[in-house]
Parts: sequence; C-alpha cells; structure tokens
Amino acid sequence: MNDGSRCRRACRGLGVALLSCLIAGRAGAQFAHGDTAGLRRTLSSIVSAHHGVVGYSVMNIDTGERLSLRGDETFSTASLIKVPILVTLYDLAEKKMLSLDDPLTVLKIDQVPGSGVLQFMKPGMTLTVNDAANLMIILSDNTATNLLLDRIAIRRVWDKMEALGLPHTKVHSKTFLRMTSVAMDSSVKYGLGVTTPNEMASLFAQLAQGKAVSPAADSAMLDMLANNADGEQMQRYVENLRVPHKTGSTDSVRTECALFRLQSRVVACGMTKQNTDTRYLPDTEAHVTLGKIGAAVVAAWPRRPD
Repeated sequence: MNDGSRCRRACRGLGVALLSCLIAGRAGAQFAHGDTAGLRRTLSSIVSAHHGVVGYSVMNIDTGERLSLRGDETFSTASLIKVPILVTLYDLAEKKMLSLDDPLTVLKIDQVPGSGVLQFMKPGMTLTVNDAANLMIILSDNTATNLLLDRIAIRRVWDKMEALGLPHTKVHSKTFLRMTSVAMDSSVKYGLGVTTPNEMASLFAQLAQGKAVSPAADSAMLDMLANNADGEQMQRYVENLRVPHKTGSTDSVRTECALFRLQSRVVACGMTKQNTDTRYLPDTEAHVTLGKIGAAVVAAWPRRPD
C-alpha cells in the first residue's frame, strides 16, 4: 500500500468517525432541556404551603435531568402499589407461568369494599386475568386486585421489584384483608404497600424504556395505565395529554406516579403523608397540591409539536 492509499484510508476513517460524532451529537441534542432550577423553586413553594409531608421524584428519561425531595424516604403507597402487582403479573405471563386469558371466578368471599365495581356484581361471574388487571388499574378495583394477588402470590411481587432494583417497594397484603399480610409490622406502619418516590419513578421509567418486562408487555401496561379514570390529582390541571398514571388514596395519604410524554419523556411521582386534610373530596388539599406539582412538571419542558 502506497502513502497516498494510506492517507485516503485514514481520511475516510476520520470522516466516518466525525460523522458518527455528529449523528450522536444530534441524537443527544434532539431533546430540549427544561428549566429545572425554576421547577425546583416552584415545587419548593408548593411543598412548603402543604399541610403534611410531601416527597417527589422527577426524572427526564431522555435528557437525564432529575430532581427530588425525600426521594429515598419511604411512603405508604395506597393503591399505587397496584402498578408493581401489574408488572409482576405481566412478568409471569411473559414467562408462561400464567396466561392473561386464564379465567377467574368472583366468589362472595372475594368481594371487598372500597374502590371498584366487582364488589357489586353477582357472585359467580367469570372474567379473565387481563380483565381483572384492567379493572385494577383503570378503576383501582380492590376485589380484582385480590383475585390477582391470589393468582400470583404476594412474595412474587417482592421478588420482581427486587430484580428491578427496587428493594423498598413492597405489597403487604390483599386489600381490606390485613390478616393476609406477609409483613405485619410493615402493614401496621404503611398499610397496603410501601415504596419511595425514587423507586416508583424508576419503575415507571423502566416501563417507558421497555425494560420492566419486555417492550411489548410494557407498552400494553402503559396503554392500560393511560386509561386510568382518576384524574383528580396530578392530572387535574393537565390538558390535551394522554398520561399513563396511577393514584393512591387513604385517609392521610395521597400518591401518584405518571409518565408525561412531552417532547421528551418525563416521569413524575408525588407522595404525601400525614395530611391534615383527610377528606375524600375532589378538592382535598393533597389533590390540589399534587395537581400543582403535575402542572409545574409539564410546564418545565416543551411539549411535542402539534
């Protein structure tokens, strides 16, 4: 090989390297960064005005921007723990340990109060595992949740969350049946389940990236979460945006985690405890606080062009 050939080959190699760098640069620059400093100030103002304890975790999956308050502190989940149950269910289906088409029969003994419609149905009705999953997520149906926990076993939810790097995210018992708890001390302290803002944000981020179970399964779960009928918390001031999300409510606890598909993908989890206002009304203080957090997060990054 003569010197001219070596020179041309070196130039071509340099050109490929430069092109690769330019492409990588464009890929990295395609997502606009948000005003995270302004967002932090806004969130601090919202939190300081709330009569209770607030924690949050905000994560832009595409730009890597993150901010949190009490991100690693444990909070009661209330019904937000139904998302880990859903992920475990789909993981077992992916492994062929159950089928989403398997039948479930609702018996009188299965029917529990609180949210959902299965408690009002005539005992003996049959639905599929996937039907129950939809009811658990869309209407937060407690009876459907218990049917699924009977099918998958509580400890498997623990195992799946630990496998995803979420060791503090745990469901304790079936809903309204504390006697079924596998961790009674933690049940007494936290109720149905426990997590941290950062861990639940990580779970939603893994769903968004197709890493919780599989790309197909995660996409199906996000579609289900986007049909959630509860829009009284972080979604209350958000318009013209289809948001996969799940809420949770008990007397002194309100929680929500959401995936906002803006120009970039932003996960926001807000959790409250020790709330002074414990009313079950649309405008209870924690709902409004979480609504303001959701609106602030959405305003901090640009939306997709219409």
